[in-house]
Amino acid sequence: MSISSLFRGLCRIHSLCAAVGLLMLLSSPLSAHEGHDHGKQPVIAASAAKPRVSVQSPAYELAGILEGDKLSIFLDRFDTNQPVPGAKISVMVSGDAEMAAKEADAGIYVLQSEKFLSEGPLELVFSVAHPSGDDLLIGSIELPRKSPVQADQSRTQGRGLESIIPEKLALGDFEVDRLQLLAGGFLGFGFLAGLMARKGRRAAPIAGLVLVVLMATTAFAFSHEGHDHSEASTPLPAGDAPQRMSDGGVFLPKPSQRLLSIRTVVAKPEQAQSAVTLVGRIVADPNRSGLVQSINGGRIMVAGGALPRLGQTVSKGEVLALVEQAMSQADRSSLSERIGEIEQEIAVAEAKLTRTRDLAGSFVAPKSQVTDAETELAGLRRRREILLETSGATEVLKAPIDGVVAAVKAVPGQVVGSADVVFQIVDPSGLWVEALVYADVEPGSLGFANATTSEGTAIKLSFQGFGKTLQQQARVVQFSIENPDERLAVGQPVTVRAFVGKPVSGFILPRSAVVRGGNGETIVWLHAHPERFAPKPVHMEAFDAERVVIRAGLSEGERVVVQGSELINQIR
Repeated sequence: MSISSLFRGLCRIHSLCAAVGLLMLLSSPLSAHEGHDHGKQPVIAASAAKPRVSVQSPAYELAGILEGDKLSIFLDRFDTNQPVPGAKISVMVSGDAEMAAKEADAGIYVLQSEKFLSEGPLELVFSVAHPSGDDLLIGSIELPRKSPVQADQSRTQGRGLESIIPEKLALGDFEVDRLQLLAGGFLGFGFLAGLMARKGRRAAPIAGLVLVVLMATTAFAFSHEGHDHSEASTPLPAGDAPQRMSDGGVFLPKPSQRLLSIRTVVAKPEQAQSAVTLVGRIVADPNRSGLVQSINGGRIMVAGGALPRLGQTVSKGEVLALVEQAMSQADRSSLSERIGEIEQEIAVAEAKLTRTRDLAGSFVAPKSQVTDAETELAGLRRRREILLETSGATEVLKAPIDGVVAAVKAVPGQVVGSADVVFQIVDPSGLWVEALVYADVEPGSLGFANATTSEGTAIKLSFQGFGKTLQQQARVVQFSIENPDERLAVGQPVTVRAFVGKPVSGFILPRSAVVRGGNGETIVWLHAHPERFAPKPVHMEAFDAERVVIRAGLSEGERVVVQGSELINQIR
């Protein structure tokens, strides 16, 4: 076949190719250079929030977070935000039969249903059963709609054209669409065929140049700087991370509230008395306790088979132990010498008594002399007995009161002094608290008080006395325990709260509830929504070391954060 015949064949189809190319060009999208866009912008969905449901009642606060087909339910107390474990929750989804939610953690329940994979709103009815009270909560959740773009992409995946020609072809800083590339090819081929058929071989270079120009002009369309012909992007709601809102509030998801242990109280006016916090310890009532000591000291000896043990109940006058008195060598020598002298005097007195009796029998001496001699002899013998008892006598240790043995500080054979405490007897129903007062507190202003041990045991106290001397740069105040507990021990440290002054009325909150805002003002955080907190400026006055009284800015019934407010204040 000659070249002229080929050109004549091309001439017959050049019109068809040109028409097809023009149609494809008109239907193809246009690309712009850097900084311009003529296509549809994708929706920004990098931080989309999960669907949620929130319902409240005077007893409970419920928040649900949907992830796939699983709904995580967080059940808390409405007034305190305390998690509610051990509840039975049944959920009715859009009128279907009730389904039971399973407890995954303390106060966290999980419900799984295929209904959550659908679109649009769903009505949810929560039935809560708990020993503290049952409740019925009704809410709705908005399910996200499926994107039509994603559906079209899923239908067109795997077709053959993509495997041959890519959807986008990069040429430097520009991108050429697959449809534009085909349109330029058809159009250029049609013009080239027509030119070559009309001009012959001399038109071939011109036709090639025209082909290049046409492909370039059909592949690119330029917009002038600063213009964009696409639809505006639609930002979706913020994600599930804690964040500060534009109005100054804070979005804090329920999982984060559990981690931070956020707790609230319902604000209500109350009347209270200011208090001072004192450091104290438990002591024995001086009228219902006693010490057992030796008068002269000596060696401890067992009485009755064994020494008393700790916690043993004893009665007043009961023998607890014996003390073998110790004596120095000089004292022992003097005592022996004195005993010898008395024995000599006893021998003389016995001889005198014998002579006097003989004389009296002969009526030479009166009987009164016999009586005097007998009395003198009896006195000498008694003195000898006392000296003998002193040299080897033992001291008897007895219980001074009824009670229990609180301390045993001796073992058999131990040598104790006259100032050593051998036993301590305490009446467990008579205990006091002794505290140190560093603040300037008037004794007459002290009212009732209470104390708390390190284990959390509460103790009611009654004021007894206020010391006038300083101990460790503080004055001593004593209280009696009105509700003695068997777990209390002498010497145990306690924290005393003594109430002073006149009662004060107002919103009384812990100091931890009040924080400083970004502008330096005093604020409290209100629990406005299950997952939203709002700041509120207040005017407060110091009440005592642990509490404040709110004078202005707070209304009755508002839920105030009293634990974790400082952490909420740091969220940005």
